[in-house]
Amino acid sequence: MRRGGQTMLKNNKWLALALSGVLAVSVAGCGNSENESGAGATGTNKEDKKVKIVFLTPGDGAAKAINPGDRVIAEINNKLGIDLEVKLVPENGFEKINVAMATGDLPDIVTINYPSPSLNQWISEGLLVPLNDYLPVMPTVKEKLEKQLSWTAVNGKYYGYPFIEERSNTTVAYRADWLETLGLKVPQTLDELYTVLKEIATKDPDKNGKADTYGLTGTKSTGFNGSFHFVLYGYGLPHGDWVLDSTGKVAPIFEHPAFKQGVQYLRKLWEEKLIDPEFLLNDTQQREQKFFQSKVGFMGTPLFRHVNRLETSLQKVNPQGKLGFMAPPAGPDGKRGMASAPKGGLFTAVTKNSKDPQKAAKLIEFMLSKEGRSLLELGIEGVHYTKAGDKITYNEEERAKDGFATNGWSHPLAWGSVVWPLTENYLPQTEPQADRAKQSVDIATKNLVPNLLNVTTAEEVEMGSVLGELLNQYYLDMIVGKKEVDAGLAELSKKWRDQGGNKVLEAVNKAYLAQQKK
Repeated sequence: MRRGGQTMLKNNKWLALALSGVLAVSVAGCGNSENESGAGATGTNKEDKKVKIVFLTPGDGAAKAINPGDRVIAEINNKLGIDLEVKLVPENGFEKINVAMATGDLPDIVTINYPSPSLNQWISEGLLVPLNDYLPVMPTVKEKLEKQLSWTAVNGKYYGYPFIEERSNTTVAYRADWLETLGLKVPQTLDELYTVLKEIATKDPDKNGKADTYGLTGTKSTGFNGSFHFVLYGYGLPHGDWVLDSTGKVAPIFEHPAFKQGVQYLRKLWEEKLIDPEFLLNDTQQREQKFFQSKVGFMGTPLFRHVNRLETSLQKVNPQGKLGFMAPPAGPDGKRGMASAPKGGLFTAVTKNSKDPQKAAKLIEFMLSKEGRSLLELGIEGVHYTKAGDKITYNEEERAKDGFATNGWSHPLAWGSVVWPLTENYLPQTEPQADRAKQSVDIATKNLVPNLLNVTTAEEVEMGSVLGELLNQYYLDMIVGKKEVDAGLAELSKKWRDQGGNKVLEAVNKAYLAQQKK
């Protein structure tokens, strides 16, 4: 059984084959190519030699490769006195990182998913260097850790920088042109949403003479399906992770009355054929295609950078199509929410094999600092861009030589280890509909649902997959009528506890009590 990508390596032949998946996408960080670019030539004296820093990290899926001679990497080398080699694995390619770490040939800096069994194991085995001693040279990291992320310390030690997103871009998108066609207002409540979904499913909004439209769609999920969580939050589910029972103890969210009410609402939508019957077969692309192809009217979806892309794609199929987005509808008591605040993300750490832990720590700091963000987002002024007042002109020809994405987007090292564009609310000045994109983030962030606990216990990490799948099975079976709601919830409570839930509840109740004492 694999946990978070940890794999027992059977023999050296298999290990070499697995590791090749990492090396195939590794990129030399241009430490030896600086002479070719004319920047930062390395001297021959021992004191002039730059420290080699190998950085193993998942990249941004939309980013290009880093090639030899990259001038941004050369600039980082000059500023920090290092010889940086970046080894990129595909976005979310954490198993490849686990395999690489298992060889014992550790990089200087590594990024892994947080929380995860892998990270727990690396800390317990002493593979990561605490950053506490280096925080004086990491002012940006120090401020974030001490003011916002102090709860991520393990026995008082920070074993890396945990990037946890504080904003959201997920909210409810809809076919605004359909609402105009049917003479409907944007729904503000769950009752109004039901009425609008009914109209979409029965009144032929695309005017093709066929009864082939559905109100709402979602996507499949490997865990507790989040496509319709806004309904549960509308009925008053107070937290995204846990709830308190009548005695003040931590309990699973499905034992809160709002969960039952939400499932009953969704079951009504299902029985009246207002939900896309194939939503569990959809991946993100298929969900969007149904939206573009006039099969569905509403969907929960990430927006921000995607606002212009979604509307442009819609109008390629339907020239009169309009993308609308809204806050999640309110429930009977006026409560609403869209997504739970994240407790996990990415974790970038210095390993015990680092030749110079302080310089490795300085690289993490640089990528988060104002100076580092400017370099990675814009490049070198006068080379990759020019600036007149607040107006930026992107030199796309020069940017392309150093792996920058097109249309003013960033360097490959900009995202995917310590920050994402959403965190920075970053859009290039070339971005169409930037105002609408940022508006969608404001709406989504305003409707983030808080968590009861700010930590994820080791027991949750260990049992989360099994318990999440069990919850998901019952949740969906109750929505589609395979199980009655009351009986299904009773069965779920028993099975969930028997299959590890009791162990998890013991741990999270201890964590909750400790949190209350702080």
